[in-house]
Amino acid sequence: MKAIFISYDQAHYEKVIDILEKNNCRGFTAWDLVIGRGTKSGEPHYGSHAWPSMAGAIMTMVEDHRVDTILAKLKALDEEKPKLGLRAWSWDIEKSI
Repeated sequence: MKAIFISYDQAHYEKVIDILEKNNCRGFTAWDLVIGRGTKSGEPHYGSHAWPSMAGAIMTMVEDHRVDTILAKLKALDEEKPKLGLRAWSWDIEKSI
């Protein structure tokens, strides 16, 4: 199993959910409002007067063979509108209950 953590501009929410559903990722945990700033480019997401945009985050656990496809689709979504911002990371899950 792998964990995938996805941080994205709120405008991407429905498309991120669609990618997960189309790749049989039924379970996930979502945080509707998160703040942050990317390391490469794009605008900060602080929810403030100066930087009003907000971000969301999702974590899902998936079978190993699904990771590359999901990450590729998320990358393509980010490349459609790079100023919005979307990043995703995966790592091994050793145990679960």
